[in-house]
Amino acid sequence: MSKRPDIQNAMKQVSSRYELVHAAIKRTLQLLEEGDDFFVRGERELIKKTFQAIEDIASGKVKVVKG
Repeated sequence: MSKRPDIQNAMKQVSSRYELVHAAIKRTLQLLEEGDDFFVRGERELIKKTFQAIEDIASGKVKVVKG
């Protein structure tokens, strides 16, 4: 079972929930282009790519740029 994404830290990287959802969708689509599987391998379990997208935003791996 996948762990829950870190929503609180992800919200610190954006100005609204709408912006977080939009950024997570874009990141998820990028992850899906890397492979057709809906999961990425974590340290011990499989992680949904949608959860991974939010974790990437929360950790600062992905920067949200307003255009």
